[in-house]
Amino acid sequence: MTDVALTSFLQYLDLIGVLFNAMVGAVIARNARLDPMGFGVLAIMSGLGGGLIRDTLLQAGPPLAIVDWRYFTTAIAGALIVTLVHIEGRWWERLYPPIDALAVGCWAAAGAAKTVGLGHGWLPAILMGTITAVGGSFVRDMVLRQVPAILGGNTLYATWAIAAAGITVVGAELGQTALGSVVATLVGAGLVLLSKYKHWALPQGDDAATVGEAVQRMLARRSARAGEHEVERKSKD
Repeated sequence: MTDVALTSFLQYLDLIGVLFNAMVGAVIARNARLDPMGFGVLAIMSGLGGGLIRDTLLQAGPPLAIVDWRYFTTAIAGALIVTLVHIEGRWWERLYPPIDALAVGCWAAAGAAKTVGLGHGWLPAILMGTITAVGGSFVRDMVLRQVPAILGGNTLYATWAIAAAGITVVGAELGQTALGSVVATLVGAGLVLLSKYKHWALPQGDDAATVGEAVQRMLARRSARAGEHEVERKSKD
C-alpha cells in the first residue's frame, strides 16, 4: 500500500470514527434530555474534540476539522441521524463496538504519525495520539458534569491508545510510518475489542484501597510473627 493510498484509507476510517462517535454523543444527549442544539454540540465534541485539541496544541496551522469540510459535516450528520432515527437496539450494539475500536486505534495512530511528521519526539507523539483518541469523550463527559469515563471503570481506551501510538512511533523510527500506522490501528482496535468482551479495566479507587489494606495486613502479620519468634528465643535463653 502506497503512502497516498494509506493516507486515504486512514482518513476514511477516521471519518467513519467521527460519524459513529458523533452518533454516540447524540445518543448521550438524548438520554440527558437535551434539545437539538445539545445533540449537535455533544456530537461535535465526541467526534471532533480529540483532533481539535491535538491540532491546537501542535500549532501547525488550522485544525484539520476546520479546514476539511468533511469532518464537521460528518459530525453534524451523526447528530441528525440520531435526531431523526431511534439509534438503539441489537444491530447498533453489534455494529458499534468494532467501529469504535477501529476509531480508537486509527485516531491514536493518526495523532502520533502527525506529531512525528512535524518533527516532535516520541513522548509528544504518544501524548498527542492518546489525546486524539480519547480527548473528545473526555470533554463531552466534563460538559455533562460527569467524571470522564476514561478515568475509571472503562475498557482501557486510553491504555490501548497509548499502546497504538507507541507502535506508530516505533514504526516511524524504523522508517516504516505507513506500516506502523496500519499495525497500530489493528492492534489498538483488537485490544479495545478484547477488553470489551473480557470486561478488562484498571483497578479503581476502592480496589487500590483494598490492595493497600491487604499489604498492611500482610506486614502486620509478618511483624507479629517476628515478635513471636523473638519471645520464643528469649524464653529458650
